[in-house]
Amino acid sequence: MLLIAPSILTTDFTRLGETIEMLNRSQADWIHLDIMDGRFVPNITFGFPVIQSIRKIARKPLDVHLMIVEPEKYLEAFKDAGADLLTVHAEACTHLHRTLEAIRQLGMQAGVVLNPHSPLALIENVLNDVDLILLMSVNPGFGGQKFIPQTLQKIKKLKMMLQENNSRALIEIDGGVNLDNAGMLRAAGAQVLVVGNSVFTHPNPAKAIEILKNS
Repeated sequence: MLLIAPSILTTDFTRLGETIEMLNRSQADWIHLDIMDGRFVPNITFGFPVIQSIRKIARKPLDVHLMIVEPEKYLEAFKDAGADLLTVHAEACTHLHRTLEAIRQLGMQAGVVLNPHSPLALIENVLNDVDLILLMSVNPGFGGQKFIPQTLQKIKKLKMMLQENNSRALIEIDGGVNLDNAGMLRAAGAQVLVVGNSVFTHPNPAKAIEILKNS
């Protein structure tokens, strides 16, 4: 089953409550929250107060993607804010295994993220320590970017690695996902798709989610 995780990064923040209610009613599986600090990536998004506000009304799991330096300092705070799944970048973690274990000990599902240029070898020793592996299919920092085609081969290689290691980790894709490439991503082995513009610029966002869900 393909899981759809709409990212609120490109939505209208003056109508955030309405957006979350729409996602509650839709076929979306998770709500994806992109946390950027202006240091790990060249942009700043939002922090704990916004997550807490979303948690109050969201009826879907919050999939929180940390694009920040030293994420290990804030794990408990994100748990308290309402995160259900917490993903950290391999490139940002000096002690990746320790950070992933800490996330799980706090009762959240643990995920690891790789930037487009980062090799899969960076995470080969934690394949059985994660619930989720997020492959960036654009360079992180901004919404609305064009999908990097080489991601398809990376998905296929990761799928083989997971099978060889008997890992049950889900493969999530983030960046440039749309109605045209969702089927290809699923065929390559993706199980969770993060979607932004393709949903929130659609005349009927809930319908777009339904179409993606059945890709």
